[in-house]
Amino acid sequence: MADINLQARKTELMRAIDKLKPELTKMSDYIFDHPEVGYREVEASRLLAGFLRSNGFEVSPGYGGLATAFRAVCQNGSGGPCIGLLCEYDAVLNLGHVCAHHLQGPSIAGAAVALKDIMRDFPYTLEVIGTPAEETAEGGKNVMLANGAFTQLDIALMMHGGDATQTDVKSMALSEFVVTFNGISSHSAVAPDKGRSALEALMLAFNGIAYLRGHVRDDVRIHGIIENGGQAVNAIPEAAAARIEVRSYDRPYLDEVIARVLRILEGAALMTDTNYEVKRVADMHNKIPVRSLNRLLMENAETAGAKAIAPPREKTGSTDFASVMYHVPGSCIRVPFIEKGTTAHSRAWLDRGKAPEAYEAIILGAKILALTAADLIQDGNLLAGIIDEFHREKAAICSQIS
Repeated sequence: MADINLQARKTELMRAIDKLKPELTKMSDYIFDHPEVGYREVEASRLLAGFLRSNGFEVSPGYGGLATAFRAVCQNGSGGPCIGLLCEYDAVLNLGHVCAHHLQGPSIAGAAVALKDIMRDFPYTLEVIGTPAEETAEGGKNVMLANGAFTQLDIALMMHGGDATQTDVKSMALSEFVVTFNGISSHSAVAPDKGRSALEALMLAFNGIAYLRGHVRDDVRIHGIIENGGQAVNAIPEAAAARIEVRSYDRPYLDEVIARVLRILEGAALMTDTNYEVKRVADMHNKIPVRSLNRLLMENAETAGAKAIAPPREKTGSTDFASVMYHVPGSCIRVPFIEKGTTAHSRAWLDRGKAPEAYEAIILGAKILALTAADLIQDGNLLAGIIDEFHREKAAICSQIS
């Protein structure tokens, strides 16, 4: 194999991405101007898949059981690592691209095309995977995982707009479910003895959950809202429903807490002589942090000339990418395009969606991911170390449950 100067190759990659800027920003503008919510991202998926197909990728639509997902593959030689570059492109319902997903697809596509054209001297498989519906309750990646997606990857990488150049360490595993209690309706004043209140069952359940909060680990979060508490004040509610979320920074312990919540629901039903049913809405894993991969991304961020470099975010909320990262080593590089401290899902993010800084974020994110992929392609020991750290971290989390 030819002796390749990696630094020179990285310079080629960055130049190739710079040349793609007009096409990438044009795609970003189109996605921004035509926001599509989860599972309906027809135009965004078509646009990104078409760009990759025209640049020599073998594209399969409908990947992972979702119509607006796709998988675009470049196979270079035989063997080598399988690197996944994941992108989102759904908007937030009624708000548009307030989470900067319109930047992701073009950035990922730019990194992939540059890698395909420049990294020709080493064997590898490069997969660009379009992942719909990140903003939905269940998370599109969770659906895709259930249908067998992502398992072929050795590593999974993403980019996301933000207010600094940084990575994440932890995220919260989450389970969301709807509980419905069913009782017997009766007149509250004339025949209360004939009724069995579903609402009272629900209220008892919420009280039980409130007491449970005092006997779980500090990282556990339990949220709930009543979606149906009855229709008339003088009628005992025969049905009452609530939506409950339970979170923790590790999935195995979260499952223990959920089992305790379910016993509380059962106890509330017993105390009120009602019945109940539970419908699971969403399950997301926690991220398995791979700090060596985070460091590699940040090193390449400096090489690419990133600004606003910041320490990693130690703790974040929940995301369906974490479910992928529970099974495959992965990381997401956050790239600044907005003022520090400006939160996502806000008007400010929408207003800056086509600003020059947003376009720069597309290019910077593409460069960071391309340079990182080049390191992993050329240095098998580097990738092996990352994979080993992933398995050790996951084993450590699983061993912490009581």
